[in-house]
Amino acid sequence: MQKLDFIATDKAPAAVGPYSQAVRAGGFVYVSGQLGMVPATGQFAGADFEAQARQALSNMGAILAEAGCSTTDIVSVDVFVTDLANFKLFNGIYDEFMAGHRPARAAVQVSALPLGGIVEIKCVALARS
Repeated sequence: MQKLDFIATDKAPAAVGPYSQAVRAGGFVYVSGQLGMVPATGQFAGADFEAQARQALSNMGAILAEAGCSTTDIVSVDVFVTDLANFKLFNGIYDEFMAGHRPARAAVQVSALPLGGIVEIKCVALARS
């Protein structure tokens, strides 16, 4: 039977429901959707898209680091935004965060996100042995 390893760090916001920040299983790390909330305060990094997107990516990165991974281990990313008009802005922020790494990605517009967020990002990464 496969063992699941639940990942948690205080360098990213605590889960806002009954789930883990990430789970390592089957050679992968599955990072739950991250909002643009500052871990220390539990508040959004700002009301604007850029601040929340940067913070969400930072939170995702902190969870990956806790799992012993980095952005170069990411194989897939899913992005949820409340307004696709921010797509071009997001691409610039994302490109900076990924530093040339190009995992598979989907980006979709949704009607709402938890706690009133405007962007949420999740990923799957290769687990390092």
